[in-house]
Amino acid sequence: MILAASDEVAPVVALLGMVLGSVVVVSLLLVKARQSLLVGYFLCGVVLANTGATALLGESSGEAIEMLAELGVVLLMFTLGIEFSLRELFHLRRIVVGGGGGQMLFTTVIGVGVAGFLGLSAGGFAGLLVLGFAMALSSTAVSIKSFQDMGQPDSPGGRLALGVAIFQDLAVIFFMVVLPSLVGADAGGVGPVFWALGKGVIFLGGCWFLSVYVVPHLLHAVASSRSRELFTVTVVGLCAVIAWGANEFGLSLALGAFAGGLVVSESIYSHKVLADVLPFKDLFLTLFFVSVGLLVDLDAVLASWWVIGCGVLGILLVKGVVVVFIARRLGLRLRQALVAGAALASSGEFSLVLLGRAADLGGISAELEQVLLACTAISMVLVPTLMRGAGPLSRVMEGWGIFQNNEAGELFKHGAQVEALSDHVVICGYGPVGIAVHEAMDRLSVPVVVVEMNAKTVRELHQRGVRVLYADATNAQTMELARVASARAIAFTFPEPLLAVEGVRAARGFNPEVVTCARAKFTSGVELLQREGVHHIFHDEVTSGEAMVTAVLGCYAVE
Repeated sequence: MILAASDEVAPVVALLGMVLGSVVVVSLLLVKARQSLLVGYFLCGVVLANTGATALLGESSGEAIEMLAELGVVLLMFTLGIEFSLRELFHLRRIVVGGGGGQMLFTTVIGVGVAGFLGLSAGGFAGLLVLGFAMALSSTAVSIKSFQDMGQPDSPGGRLALGVAIFQDLAVIFFMVVLPSLVGADAGGVGPVFWALGKGVIFLGGCWFLSVYVVPHLLHAVASSRSRELFTVTVVGLCAVIAWGANEFGLSLALGAFAGGLVVSESIYSHKVLADVLPFKDLFLTLFFVSVGLLVDLDAVLASWWVIGCGVLGILLVKGVVVVFIARRLGLRLRQALVAGAALASSGEFSLVLLGRAADLGGISAELEQVLLACTAISMVLVPTLMRGAGPLSRVMEGWGIFQNNEAGELFKHGAQVEALSDHVVICGYGPVGIAVHEAMDRLSVPVVVVEMNAKTVRELHQRGVRVLYADATNAQTMELARVASARAIAFTFPEPLLAVEGVRAARGFNPEVVTCARAKFTSGVELLQREGVHHIFHDEVTSGEAMVTAVLGCYAVE
């Protein structure tokens, strides 16, 4: 049995090694050429799938490709679920409903009309609706990552993209639930739709129950063990169980993985999960794009190259124009509107999940799936380039003199102010020293972010309304989540100079000018911190000695 299982897994491992090896080579070339790596990932998959390289894996190469593609989608959906925030949904509710709702409505209607005019679906109106909805979805991962790479995650355009992405994520959950009743074997009539909705409500209700009554207590118990490995295993296990549950309910593994991320996204330990998972997100994104390329049949694409070209152009133009129009109506300046339009102009990862699911259910043909797959993939890899070109294009269009320069509305500014701290202090460790620093900052009304690894302390601070991260202070991702890039100072209040040095290096990676403070018990630790260039070093032995001398001399004070 073990040997048989090894024979099944070996092609996947071999394919993974082949994929990552080729990605490294292509990425080095693209970095030197200053081109988007997403293009290279996709091309790696296309080349491997269409040059016979995967044939080296034997007869099971097709199954290995499908397994890797499914794995890439599931892992990416899990990270997107973790990053989904109900707090963001509340702060951006007007953008989510107005911007996201309008974008989905307009582009879906246009997509249905175009698909119907071209006769692309044999499944009636339901099949047309699937196609229109799939093309209306954008790539959350690519758009948000591109804004981060440009250093504009909290810009008005970035806030709009995030709001629209949140609406799309919510809408696709509903659509994935009812999809089997629209194009599957059970399609037809109102009954299957209500049955599908019933199953979806039960599944989502179960996820809500877990997120409120089970997961917080489970994560608290695991966090109290101070075992980083056990915490990571628990989170991944939750994702796997929820994804399996979604599959048992007739939903997709990808949707289940997204729900698994949602379950932990609102817990007080979500920052720890993000800090642990974010370093792997780029790997997940790489696997996702390569797996998309692996699914592309180059012969079918070449046979329909002009159809694909027109499809990509149509998707980018229609969606881009719709988003720019909505952005301008919401009050964005032309440049920010164009950047948001470029970010949301492509189809997305959920489009691929939806199309794959529809093809499995017989809702669309294999030939049409290949065309739409190519259109989606090409439009996604063009997003970073389009966003960079939005600035020059806006200057040209503003020169025409027909576009009024609006100021970003209050709904964009409010969300950014709530989530984006500046000129704050990051306190790493909440022992007696950390408490003293926090109380002093609180008296002066200086904003503070606390980083702590004691689960009980984190829960207490969270209940008091203190901005606290359950995360490792030596982790670079933690520094990003604490917004060290805009902080005034960071204080490592624990007397561990080795850990403080790691934290200082991580913090300076985001903000070289941040003021650093650290403690050390012994002279050797002080010397280590000095070599690292820490601004303010507190030697416990010296400080205690000075305090004791003062106390002893006080015995001889003259009344």
